[in-house]
Amino acid sequence: MKRLTKRQMRIFAVGQLGWSTLSGIISAWFVTFYLPTQNDIKGGALQYIMPGLVIGGFLTVLGLITALSRVFDAVTDPLIASLSDRSKNKRGRRIPFMQYAAVPLAAVTVLLFCAPVEAISSWNIVWISVFIVLFYLFMTMYCTPYNALISEFGKTQDDRMYISTAISLTFFAGTMLAYTPFVFAGMLRGSVGFAWSYRICFIILSVIACVCMLIPTFLLKEKDFVDTKPSDSNMFKSLGATFKNKSFRTFAGSDIMYWVGLTLFQTGLPFFVKVSMKLDESFTMIFLGGMTVLSAAFYPIVPKLVKKFGKKKLVITGFLGLALAYVVAGFIGIIGTTVVPGIVYGVLICVIAAFPMALLGIIPQSIVADVAEADGYETGENREGMFFAARTFAMKFGQSLAMLIFTSLAIIGTTQNTNSNDITASVLGMTIVGFVAVAFCSLGAFILSFYNEKKVMSTIDRNHKKK
Repeated sequence: MKRLTKRQMRIFAVGQLGWSTLSGIISAWFVTFYLPTQNDIKGGALQYIMPGLVIGGFLTVLGLITALSRVFDAVTDPLIASLSDRSKNKRGRRIPFMQYAAVPLAAVTVLLFCAPVEAISSWNIVWISVFIVLFYLFMTMYCTPYNALISEFGKTQDDRMYISTAISLTFFAGTMLAYTPFVFAGMLRGSVGFAWSYRICFIILSVIACVCMLIPTFLLKEKDFVDTKPSDSNMFKSLGATFKNKSFRTFAGSDIMYWVGLTLFQTGLPFFVKVSMKLDESFTMIFLGGMTVLSAAFYPIVPKLVKKFGKKKLVITGFLGLALAYVVAGFIGIIGTTVVPGIVYGVLICVIAAFPMALLGIIPQSIVADVAEADGYETGENREGMFFAARTFAMKFGQSLAMLIFTSLAIIGTTQNTNSNDITASVLGMTIVGFVAVAFCSLGAFILSFYNEKKVMSTIDRNHKKK
């Protein structure tokens, strides 16, 4: 079978630029759009659903919808993975799923922000519930087969690292694109109003994302590069076999800790900026953009470091580096901004976090691909889709756990107004968030220390020599 050229690997990475843009729109704007603050309402934002912690006194309506959609999402991950692994489509096991999912995923992303009643209404709750479920369904239909191709397209360790590096870059680029409405929505607001200023941005971004997702499905012919036997296992048997793999269980445990730590960083950064550092929230984009650029500068050296030190040691280094960045964040509340200006803390955190972000953004995907390939040799079944679906589940579980931790800890030391959408974070709460994040990152490093990288790589090398 053919190997992908570097150009074809970059074409493959464009697909991630598309779906990460749509994912970033939901992450950055879903709550902001449907739970506007009092300042947003003064600026023309409408309330579409009941605000505040009205479900049991600790959960918003939107929080309940999101939680239930995640339950559905947890079921579809292994289902789509199993269908993809077992597919006998003449065009391949992965590309057809991606092609069918791209347009609906982009359309649903826009429709999710088009609630039909311009006032608080139960119809809006129904609308949001339906479209958030559809969003996660089509996202899974694209991402699970897409991620499985990392293992199948990456026939050598060099190829695998190049693909992982490329898709990590496009992931960051897509995430940054999703934040552009911070700039452009304000320019449109005077002409089209609050809601449509964002909807127009989402429409443009979704069209761009859709084109990006379709590009690899039309320009890469899966069958030219992949010749794998479809799995015969049903969903439950395949999922069970995946988690029987000790190497994968160890990785998944550490990966959950990574996603908790990363999500606490992404979610907490605006609050560290506003509450702890006492800076204008516009510095959030400055710090995030600076960290992303600096992190990208390290990308070319990561594959070279992998060859010298191995993947396990570098991921553990990434965990500990991210923990150090959180130590700085935690000490802001202890030292204060009188002695050390807030902007100094922000620059220090971004500089410290940049290299760990590069390591953790590239290498884990490659580790999953290694484990999946080694397992295929040992069992005789090609279940790459299920391995990456299980990794996706770990990601979503870690993100959900982080959101629960953050919203619970950030308000310690202040009074939460249950009739308001404004999260009233406190300096004490953000200090606690920082040190809890240190604990999770350290735990991730500890768990990964039990990963048997030598066994996995020896299995791969031994079978490659037989070919």
